Amino acid sequence: MSRIKEFNLPDLGEGLTEGEILAWLVKVGDDIELNQPIVEVETAKAAVEIPAKWAGRVQAIFHPEGATVEVGSPIIAIDTDPNAGPIEQSTTGAPAADLPTPSAASLAAVEVAPEEGMVEPGLIGGVAPGGRTAVLVGYGPRNAPAKRRPRKGGVPVQAAAAPAAPVQPAPAPPAPSVNGNGRATGPVLAKPPVRKLAKDLGVDLAALTGSGPLGSITREDVQRAAAAPAAAEPLTVAAQAPAAASFGADREQRIPVKGVRKLTAENMSRSAFTAPHVTEFLTVDVTRAMKALDRLRERREWRDVRVSPLLLVAKAVLLAVRRHPMVNSTWAGEEIVVKDYVNLGIAAATERGLIVPNIKDAGRLSLRELADAMTDLVQTAKAGKTSPADMTGGTLTITNVGVFGVDTGTPILPPGESAILAFGAVREQPWVHKGKVKPRLVTTLGLSFDHRIIDGELGSKFLRDIGDFLADPEAALLAWT
Repeated sequence: MSRIKEFNLPDLGEGLTEGEILAWLVKVGDDIELNQPIVEVETAKAAVEIPAKWAGRVQAIFHPEGATVEVGSPIIAIDTDPNAGPIEQSTTGAPAADLPTPSAASLAAVEVAPEEGMVEPGLIGGVAPGGRTAVLVGYGPRNAPAKRRPRKGGVPVQAAAAPAAPVQPAPAPPAPSVNGNGRATGPVLAKPPVRKLAKDLGVDLAALTGSGPLGSITREDVQRAAAAPAAAEPLTVAAQAPAAASFGADREQRIPVKGVRKLTAENMSRSAFTAPHVTEFLTVDVTRAMKALDRLRERREWRDVRVSPLLLVAKAVLLAVRRHPMVNSTWAGEEIVVKDYVNLGIAAATERGLIVPNIKDAGRLSLRELADAMTDLVQTAKAGKTSPADMTGGTLTITNVGVFGVDTGTPILPPGESAILAFGAVREQPWVHKGKVKPRLVTTLGLSFDHRIIDGELGSKFLRDIGDFLADPEAALLAWT
């Protein structure tokens, strides 16, 4: 039995096909123990640390960090008995001296691939028959020296005569160069008396345009320039035109769609075009609920517990499900599956994207147990440690868009669920209370539901009960329990 065992990437969820290697927790040569975490992998649902299946020594790592690996592919090799001495060489790993020497015939039959940068014979740019270079049409000149047929009765010519040097055209007269001011810097045509006059009057001949024969400068040109007012020197630096805006790939970012984002996109697309969505809204005065939370925080047994408005919303949803169990169901084609348990999903925004872990059988938890479960769920999600088991099996979801300062939304149903509630921001607003307009704490709820299962009446009653609990939690508990 081989000491070297290859560990394949396991299926970490329901039918997952691939995973991305986020980080290796071991390296080649490390001694590892059974069930020791060896690699962190991000699947389409969560980031998971995978434990070692055997104890031993890491022999090889097959994929680097950042690689996407299919489920069932080997990712690491482990020597399960590193103290047994050196590993025996297989046939393929035997030294070259032990291998049979190939015969000359077999070597001749071996087809050697051309080296990188070489061109195969007969291809464009390659060597053609006769030593010529293959071009697009026909063949180019021979690369070998050309041979000339010997003349009759003459001395044979061994090599082609050297080609005559090409006749160089006569150089054209140099064009007068121009400096940065547009002035000619070549020789100026002017007679000696004209040059002396220009020197006495302080006139730059190079700045003048001659009116004499062949463009020569005359005495009148110099006198005219001396009488004219001095012109301002033109700017030598031209204003730079603004660069044209670029709308190409240099100003674009391409983000691979994989992992959590890929799964979310697939689920949302499938749900949006499968379940007929209906969304209703309800604005609620939650001033009493916020005061109840303040009193709860002051109690001794609740001082170390995270208490947030989302806790009361979750409790309101669970109580409303008891009164309307049809909301907690799934469309199964020929039948509707009504569930007697509530796996309450809480949407959480993480660095890897939006995930929806759920609290199993949340309806049976007390308020304190529900608070602890929600705190643990959110912290685990933000740390990227949510397990695939916590990501599956949800029956009803809450999304807290209020943490982003948003009033409400029209959320899309997670696949397999029939209702999702959006909890908006709690704001102080003018509100009619006991016949007077007063500042009150107000929020807006948005409920999306599957209209195949939940009709308008059921959806409205469910949303109204949630609003009634948040408007007066004490009275709702007394009335419903």
